[in-house]
Amino acid sequence: MSRIERVHAREVLDSRGKPTVEVEVTCTGARPGRAIVPSGASTGKFEAVELRDGDDARLDGTGVLQAVANVRGEIASAIIGMDANDQQSIDHRLCELDGTDNKSRLGANATLGVSLATAYAAAESKGVQLVEHLGEIWQECRESNPNLADPLAGRGHGALGNGPLLPLPMVNMISGGRHAGDNIEFQDFLVLPVGAKSYRQALDWIVTIYRRLGELLCERGYEGVLVGDEGGFGPKLRSNEEAVELVIAAIEAAGLEPGTDAMIGLDVASTEFYADGTYQLAENGGQRLSSDGMIDLLADWVDRYPIISIEDGLAEDDWDGWKRLTERLGDRVQLIGDDLFVTNSVRLQRGIDTGTANSVLVKLNQIGTLWETLETIRLAIENGYLPVVSARSGETEDATIADLVVATGAGQIKVGSIVRSERLAKYNQLLRLEEHLNGANYIGRDVFRPLKADG
Repeated sequence: MSRIERVHAREVLDSRGKPTVEVEVTCTGARPGRAIVPSGASTGKFEAVELRDGDDARLDGTGVLQAVANVRGEIASAIIGMDANDQQSIDHRLCELDGTDNKSRLGANATLGVSLATAYAAAESKGVQLVEHLGEIWQECRESNPNLADPLAGRGHGALGNGPLLPLPMVNMISGGRHAGDNIEFQDFLVLPVGAKSYRQALDWIVTIYRRLGELLCERGYEGVLVGDEGGFGPKLRSNEEAVELVIAAIEAAGLEPGTDAMIGLDVASTEFYADGTYQLAENGGQRLSSDGMIDLLADWVDRYPIISIEDGLAEDDWDGWKRLTERLGDRVQLIGDDLFVTNSVRLQRGIDTGTANSVLVKLNQIGTLWETLETIRLAIENGYLPVVSARSGETEDATIADLVVATGAGQIKVGSIVRSERLAKYNQLLRLEEHLNGANYIGRDVFRPLKADG
């Protein structure tokens, strides 16, 4: 038994200089396990609540001292003496202690910090790497649902969820929306190196494409371009479509073939420009588009460009529109629900029941505990939805998601770009894990086998 002996928390800073929670959990006779909680800028209204102090006299009200106090006091008293190896019981205790549906009493930043630090502490107590301990927890989660014991059961993707798997990276090249001062409406324009034969090669290609993109921006007069929150270039472009064209040109400039070696991903983040049932894009003359208008726009781009993934193509409340989008494009591209599902198994189940989307973005702090996150990944894989493990725009040097995506075999990771150390902490950890696994089990483009576009 890895008995929890001490629980401590402190306020630290994330990549935007915004306060966040760091937690240390120590088991008897072992070194402490430590985790830091990320924070989002473009957040869905159905996410678990990030508790902030609201005291304008200090840090404009963004402090997290109350969340820290909750960890040091109420939470510590509740879990000291428990077995850190029993992640399910720890996380259930955290949920019960909070007593709300959205972690609003204690704060999801408090519960998640404790949940993740517990996993680190258990790994320290056993003397194993985090990825190995997470793999054990994942197997426990799978075994708690007999339908997933057989990877071919239901509509599941047999390649996913079956032990360690190096992921296909989905990498930010150009940033817009709230990640880059609303220079353009769509939030991320990404590259997926689907033709690479290893994670190492995929990362090499991404670095080269990013460099060629920087050169192209300079050649076209976008000198001195700053980067957004996640490291993507943030030029003042004429339109969202110009961003797609620039990324394709960068792929070609890197000596790679668009559609074969590398494909495009979009994070539309459409909730940010959705109001009164319509969508407003500057490139359409400022006119408002209906849900069907947005669907037509995205379908036209899929017809003309090598797009394989669209995240939040419609808003978080536009369920009817999402269903029509899925009927139109769901067999051709990955349609990711982020604000739509918020890593919540109840909302994901609604999507499954209604045939809405075919993929779910997985963000630990959207739900607030590790076990609930694993349950969402399990539900997705079991029902043929593709999970994409993701960082947040406000990140830290904590690299947990790299170990999580490998341990669960989720198949895809979205971290941001290949600059800024809070992003590279994850990419570099994946390099270490690739070495640890002797380069085996890289999924690459096979993650998209169910889609006709990859067929």
